[in-house]
Amino acid sequence: MSVTPHPEHAVEDLCTAGQRVYEHALRHGSVRAEEARDAPCLVDFGLLQPTVEDMAVLEPVAPVVALHRLLRSSAERVAVERRRELRLTETFASWMRIDGRDTAETGTPLITVLGGRQRINQVITEAMADAAHEVLSIQPHTSYGAQASPETHLAAMERDQDLLDRGGRIRALYPHTLRHSPQVMARYEDLTGDVEARTLNEVIDRLIVVDRTVAFIPADKDRTNALEIRHPALISYFATTFDRLWHLATPMYPEAVQQPTLNGITPRQRAIARLLVEGHTDAVIADRLGMNVRTARVHIAKLAATLGSESRAQLGYLIGQSGVLDQAG
Repeated sequence: MSVTPHPEHAVEDLCTAGQRVYEHALRHGSVRAEEARDAPCLVDFGLLQPTVEDMAVLEPVAPVVALHRLLRSSAERVAVERRRELRLTETFASWMRIDGRDTAETGTPLITVLGGRQRINQVITEAMADAAHEVLSIQPHTSYGAQASPETHLAAMERDQDLLDRGGRIRALYPHTLRHSPQVMARYEDLTGDVEARTLNEVIDRLIVVDRTVAFIPADKDRTNALEIRHPALISYFATTFDRLWHLATPMYPEAVQQPTLNGITPRQRAIARLLVEGHTDAVIADRLGMNVRTARVHIAKLAATLGSESRAQLGYLIGQSGVLDQAG
């Protein structure tokens, strides 16, 4: 049975299902995700958000907070949006009279769950618009994901360039497998300003730190939800982790540094050797180093041939005897 798509509408023309679910959430403190299935617009508009404790539970954002966000996004279009602001105020007026003791805090929370890629990109863009100093990012995949639209890529480039034009700087870490990615290189060649990129054999999951005051990390495996973090201790931890990884990384842009091959063993094979000795499977090694399993096995075969190994068990022994791990940086 086909599912009727949710009709597109503006927030001031909130659909009947959206009004009903949001009012229910305000009165009762939360709703289950399945209860809001007929009103996906509530998450897109930032009226409902997943809870930190259980992402299958959606809590309502306080009307005054939601209204402030919506008004802020329209501030640049005041001349043509004045009537819309008035309608928004009228729409939210009745909701503001609801007690709302169980709604999300009206102040800036230390950890917020952001639902949906559109909402995530919007909040990151707002944070970068207020940034004055730097953005640190770790990208385990090509920037902004393979599913991102050309419009999303263009918007990301514009917000990066705006920061650089204000005198800010950008530092980015990638896995070595993306050192020669045309998409990554084109991204940095199109930017003008203080921007650098480096690579490591392994990087942690995606991380963005803006001005060392707010950070964004994935909240699930498919990165459709994210955490916006403003806790000072966590921000300090993320920034310190980035700084330490940065000093261990190999420059990629603007001036790439070629990693040395020692005794016929490449840097990639040394990284694989370390994971082999730790007992990881081919699939885990491939995932950790950002490559497919077939490529990982080709490198393992070349490593075995270089060391003269005839079996997996012997390969582990020969790696330990060869001193390869002592050379790995």
